[in-house]
Amino acid sequence: MTPADPPSPPPVPNVVLIGLRGSGKSSVGANLAALLGRPFVDLDDTTCAILEAPTVAEAWQRRGVAAFRLAETAALRRVLAVPGQVISLGGGTPTAPGAADLLRAAARNRAAVLIYLRAPAEVLRDRLAAADPSLRPPLTGADPLAEIDIVLARRDPLYLSLADHIIETSALTIAEVTERIAALL
Repeated sequence: MTPADPPSPPPVPNVVLIGLRGSGKSSVGANLAALLGRPFVDLDDTTCAILEAPTVAEAWQRRGVAAFRLAETAALRRVLAVPGQVISLGGGTPTAPGAADLLRAAARNRAAVLIYLRAPAEVLRDRLAAADPSLRPPLTGADPLAEIDIVLARRDPLYLSLADHIIETSALTIAEVTERIAALL
């Protein structure tokens, strides 16, 4: 009789960063992946690749918001299937059809740890004022800086309901946010 093989260790869960644009998801995600020695995935890049568009704004213009959101859900399903990554979601990803359910299932199955990078509207507005506005489409038809209050009010409850952990980023540097997340893991 041979002894039973030891069970294989469970897969390393993905670290999934959620939050509004300007919250630091991409910058923190890249830093965290480097710190942890994990692959980094920016879901916007994966979604744009599916739609064969160089930017989110161009994808929205060429294909429309509904097609973008469907591609975003497909991209999310694809990246969540690979364990051990750091994944930065688009700000609207949790609102895409079926995406919140995919995220909840991944968290429930311990395949993902969902971290909400949260900041107040005025901080997000200050951060986005320095960014190239042509890379991101307006979400409400208003000026991208003017719409932050509206979008934050709509999405904050969803982000809060999904998050395993919430990190208030307004007074923290990218390095400090990265360190806090690493300490949580």
